[in-house]
Amino acid sequence: MEENENKDRERGEIFSRAVRAGKRTYFFDVKATVGEEHYITITESKRRFNNEQGKFFYEKHKLFLYKEDFDKFSNGLSDVIEFIRTGKAPDRPEGETESVVESEVGGLRPVPRTIEFEDLTSDSDHH
Repeated sequence: MEENENKDRERGEIFSRAVRAGKRTYFFDVKATVGEEHYITITESKRRFNNEQGKFFYEKHKLFLYKEDFDKFSNGLSDVIEFIRTGKAPDRPEGETESVVESEVGGLRPVPRTIEFEDLTSDSDHH
């Protein structure tokens, strides 16, 4: 067991937690860059069946979350969870964009957003 832990650490894997949720499994992994900076990978894994080959495979989607984004990510996740649980948009500090609008028939609806590839990069993006 100790030998496997050493190999994981050599590959930058520090800590892992798997969460089974119905047909999906989520993996939360703490890893380290060459410079010993910690980051998180969140992987969604779904078991699928390939009809042509007649066998199962796992479809995976991965998200990388870097230390400088932890607070923003955590705040955003908390906000949407609170909205789902209560139906009310959380208070946002002045200057932040509201992500929910009042619909014509009453009640709240999410604002559709168009995200361009260029929006995903910034001058400080060095990953």
